[in-house]
Amino acid sequence: MGEETKVRLLDLDRGELKQFVGTLGMPEYRANQIAERLLAGEDIGEITTLSKKDRQTLSEVAVSGIPETVLVRQSKIDETCKYLFKLFDGVLVETVLMKYSYGYSVCVSSQAGCRMGCKFCASSGIPFSRNLTAGEILGQIIAINRSKNIKIGHVVIMGIGEPLDNYDNVIKFLRLATSEEGLNISSRKISLSTCGLVPNIKRLAQENIPVTLSVSLHNPFDYERSEIMPVNKVYPLDELFAACREYVKLTGRRVTFEYALISGVNDTKRHANELAGRLSHLQCHVNIIPVNKVKGTGFERPDRDSIERFSGYLTEKGIPATVRRELGRDISAACGQLRKGVIEDGGEAGTGSES
Repeated sequence: MGEETKVRLLDLDRGELKQFVGTLGMPEYRANQIAERLLAGEDIGEITTLSKKDRQTLSEVAVSGIPETVLVRQSKIDETCKYLFKLFDGVLVETVLMKYSYGYSVCVSSQAGCRMGCKFCASSGIPFSRNLTAGEILGQIIAINRSKNIKIGHVVIMGIGEPLDNYDNVIKFLRLATSEEGLNISSRKISLSTCGLVPNIKRLAQENIPVTLSVSLHNPFDYERSEIMPVNKVYPLDELFAACREYVKLTGRRVTFEYALISGVNDTKRHANELAGRLSHLQCHVNIIPVNKVKGTGFERPDRDSIERFSGYLTEKGIPATVRRELGRDISAACGQLRKGVIEDGGEAGTGSES
């Protein structure tokens, strides 16, 4: 049986795993033993709580689903660490580990490439390959936990891809990650970022998984937002804000609006005033992100005074706003940049690390 046709164990919840091992003639309790070791980052051959015969039987029809580490870049400025993972079919995805005062946070990818076409994003120039499965998203966290001997407690689904464009797999990932039988991460410590797929924001509000909804906004004017974010032509701002109000009402969670500040594009007082007006009756927070300079976009980062002025305008209008602390700037920590660089260099990087 080829690897591409084997069952990927991390894609299975505990009930599905119990059913699967039953088809192999193993008792149900073996599922708990297998899951415990997979969540610790072990491959099938390392699960010594199984007999050699059971490991062989399992290996013939299944793989763990933990991704292969191709490249690791460690920041010299802070503890940020960027991983390039290879999946079973050779697809490359990126994941970023960040260290904060409250512990470790990881930014995971949900797709290989992205179909949204946002002009400021490093992922936009790379063709979309496919959605990631729930286990492939989960496996990014597990692989890093093991490589660093840590326990990641916060997750941001803001890497390569649009999570709500991969809705079913992302929802299953959330259930696996938050389950007591899974990674047992609090849903309140998970942020899901979307460019604004309105129907799926409404679906997410009904899932009873109270994650923080993080909306990539970047401009408060429809005609300007549409120029840099094609999704706005389908779901304009009035529809987007209505969906966000519904999310707040049903979940009791405030919405975070990500605002990539671009010099001369969206950083004026006019933009700040319009943004404040649109958000004035919405329970929210604005996360100002000075744009990363990405080859080919033509966008520039504002100077420090412009950043502080924009933040100050919002605060004066009563809108909670902070400027995101920048991590890993020396390792191109914005998701998409490492993968893009490897592909443009002509192929795969060898397994290794850079520091």
